[in-house]
Amino acid sequence: MKNKRQLILICGDVVVFALVTLFGFSTHNTLGTAGGRMLATFIPLLAGWALIAPFLGVYNLERVADAPQLWRPFWAMVLAAPMVAWLRGVWLGQVILPVFVVVLGGVSALAILAWRVIFWLVASRMK
Repeated sequence: MKNKRQLILICGDVVVFALVTLFGFSTHNTLGTAGGRMLATFIPLLAGWALIAPFLGVYNLERVADAPQLWRPFWAMVLAAPMVAWLRGVWLGQVILPVFVVVLGGVSALAILAWRVIFWLVASRMK
């Protein structure tokens, strides 16, 4: 059961970051023409998250089940955002705009928090 919950968390995180990527391109009216450029946001988003999030215990099931610990994924994303932006900038060979770091970090942090609250609500009812 433990491994299944962790797998659900990981898959949910990936879906959230895919949705954040799609949302970003759609808000710039470039969703239909972005094509492979979406990978230049999505892959760094996953990489930055994977490098930062485990150190904040976002996959520790005891912490995930504890409501006061729901801040962990939010802050993990806030901390990961500069790395994500840097990785994206390197990939695209572009400068990193500070506003992009703030918006990407904020939107992603809120999205991951929403997902983790949903997971927490469902998981707490299944005990």
